[in-house]
Amino acid sequence: MNTMKHRPFRPLVPAVLLGISALSILSVSLLAFADPRAVMALVQVELPNNDALSSIRGVFGGVGITLLLMLSHLWRQDRRSAVGLLAALWGFYAFSRTLTIAMDGPLGAFGTQWIVIEGVLCMACSITWWSMGRGKVAPKDVAIVQSAMPTAR
Repeated sequence: MNTMKHRPFRPLVPAVLLGISALSILSVSLLAFADPRAVMALVQVELPNNDALSSIRGVFGGVGITLLLMLSHLWRQDRRSAVGLLAALWGFYAFSRTLTIAMDGPLGAFGTQWIVIEGVLCMACSITWWSMGRGKVAPKDVAIVQSAMPTAR
């Protein structure tokens, strides 16, 4: 029985999910820095003053880039945690839209499209996160155990 044919696919899934997520965050962040009005035009909101412009640059631009940097760092340290963070990110986006539906009524075309995308990404990241952790010990736990073991002389 050849089990090697499935191994190359498994590491590819988290990388693809990270790539899709990173490109999404990066594209909105760069657009927010360059033209905050264009970001808000997606949801048919006008920005009437410089305080509004700077807020959109800060939240969608600055926070987005910060999140991307943190995600990149986490990816290098612990890929399973990075995928878990992505599951939470997309899940809370979808939850926010669901909350809007419950409290304010139906979404428009933009929100309806994105709640589906965010829900699919949340599920894909959640399933991937779960599958990455089956039968594995976290690197931090291994380091703790190794430091508690006596060294051979």
